Amino acid sequence: MLFSFTGAESDDLYRWFADGMRDVLVRNGHEHVGDAEQAGLVFNFFAQDRPRPFRRRAQAVFVVGVCAAEGPFEEPIRGGYPLLVRSLSNLMVVLLPDGTDSAQPDTHMLTLEQGHYTVSSDHDGSAYFDHVYRRVAPLATSRLVIDNIFEPDLEEALWHGDDITPSFYRAGQAMDALNLLPAPFPIREILPARDFRHVQRLYNIGGLSYGNMSARKDAQRYWMSASGVDKSNLREVGRDILMVKGYDEEKNAIRLSVPPNVEPRRVSVDAIEHWMIYREHPDVDAILHVHAWMDGIESTEMNFPCGTYEMGVAVADLVRQAPDPSCAVVGQKNHGLTITGRSLDEIVERVGGRLLAQVPMS
Repeated sequence: MLFSFTGAESDDLYRWFADGMRDVLVRNGHEHVGDAEQAGLVFNFFAQDRPRPFRRRAQAVFVVGVCAAEGPFEEPIRGGYPLLVRSLSNLMVVLLPDGTDSAQPDTHMLTLEQGHYTVSSDHDGSAYFDHVYRRVAPLATSRLVIDNIFEPDLEEALWHGDDITPSFYRAGQAMDALNLLPAPFPIREILPARDFRHVQRLYNIGGLSYGNMSARKDAQRYWMSASGVDKSNLREVGRDILMVKGYDEEKNAIRLSVPPNVEPRRVSVDAIEHWMIYREHPDVDAILHVHAWMDGIESTEMNFPCGTYEMGVAVADLVRQAPDPSCAVVGQKNHGLTITGRSLDEIVERVGGRLLAQVPMS
């Protein structure tokens, strides 16, 4: 992976952070380039009051936003998430120099899914950057699978759903009752219209929402919730629920059957993960993903971003290792749960009372 830096590196703290990240990335086999336009991983430095975006030319470029907090940073999600969105970053790093050795600040990191974790100044210099690298590494090694290929070949009998699709509404209602489906993050309220359109082009999203669900239709296809919709009110085929029929490896895109003469929404970014699980396990008939947790579960080692092939592989590996893959509960590190079952109704009945709303960060 080629990596680069852009922005306000003249600041002593920013220069220290850039030098440390350059050393640890090179030690781990990545190559530095001076031209950020040529890199697949870009560290974008900016002042807290001026979150300048780095405008990618391709979806495959991951951006780490970096800024120093200029005052108290007591509410990291409230203070840091708008910086992440405004700078169009995949990961936001906020350095806190006040009250510590300026060469070893406490560090807050935030993800698009509102994941939040810290790196403490207790680490010495090399250990600090090794720790940060473990957070950044998934960005440097991941491949997004977020393109959709819409084919207007859904059979007429399914244009308004079937006996499976009402279970999406029931599952969404149940998750909403457990307070596990917050409304889509108000990204439109944070970004100017031009930047919002840029985010839409980059990630193919209508907004940031939480969780997703799917249910098998037959040996090759499955219904799945759309991206950026209210998961508590999943009703309409093409808008709320889509038919996934495969993955085009050459185009790195999810293939969907849609009714003719409709403008469908895009399917959830986790479609590649669900596709891997259904393909390997014929006994899995439904999958629920929630930003929640359960005690005593196995979880992925790396915090891969949503919508990446690597996240799909990591989750599918854990499902395979479960005592019964058809009724598995596995964790996505610092993110949430993927739960397999016989139906969405069965999953909700089996795990609903055991879900913990707080996802542990590590």
